[in-house]
Amino acid sequence: MRILKTFLTIGILILSLTINTSVFADEDEEGGRHEGEGRAAIAENAAYKSECSSCHFLYPPEFLPKRSWEALMKGSDKHFGENLALDDKTSNEILSYLSENSAERGSSEWAGKILKSIGSTTPLKITETPYILKEHRKIKPDVFKRKSIGSFSNCSACHTGAAQGDYEEDSISIPKQ
Repeated sequence: MRILKTFLTIGILILSLTINTSVFADEDEEGGRHEGEGRAAIAENAAYKSECSSCHFLYPPEFLPKRSWEALMKGSDKHFGENLALDDKTSNEILSYLSENSAERGSSEWAGKILKSIGSTTPLKITETPYILKEHRKIKPDVFKRKSIGSFSNCSACHTGAAQGDYEEDSISIPKQ
């Protein structure tokens, strides 16, 4: 009887640890874990920074899955109505960087939540992923039209720490105008 109680106690402890750990982590579609809260990785690739931030906010690569980055780079001749005119070397370097740092490989809580929310789809816009839409659902659409914001895709207008990978609620400041 004493052995049975010991095994039951150990089993309950293991189950308890498993349940408690899963509260703080998400699993992506490949079963990878994205532990706790934290900052998104800051873009470090010079070509990505130079080419992409010249037109828009520099999104963390971990905010889209590899398949989305591949689709975006494959269509770089018609990137949301623009021809990026990237040479093959630059295009391959950027795609390699984005693939190596995509949501499947990201370590922030957002990477896991974005992956979970999109399932097997291939979104081309971070702002159209279900997780990002859910996080912004309480903000009225006209707020994004304010002159100081411009559009939903201008993350740094409200996420004051975005350049440092900080998207936490306590670093949000929505401009009044």
